[in-house]
Amino acid sequence: MIVIKTEDFRKELGKLPNEIKKLFQKQASIFKGNWLDQRLHTKRIKELSGAYSFRLTRRYRAVFYFKNNNEAIFFSIGHRKDIYN
Repeated sequence: MIVIKTEDFRKELGKLPNEIKKLFQKQASIFKGNWLDQRLHTKRIKELSGAYSFRLTRRYRAVFYFKNNNEAIFFSIGHRKDIYN
């Protein structure tokens, strides 16, 4: 799986605590192997057509959509109370 990070995603990631950044790297590695891996807790976002999220922690999520079968666009990352707005 090819992962493309938007500029906004990179900015949001840069503002997160180092612990969360490290967790993101671990989870992104799992994602590239199998985006449906149970460790990610991947879910479809009802409010955003075609968008999905996966867990970094109970509080932090990464949000993405598929460009095609082999490419995912990561466009938001942050605390779950903020990213779904």
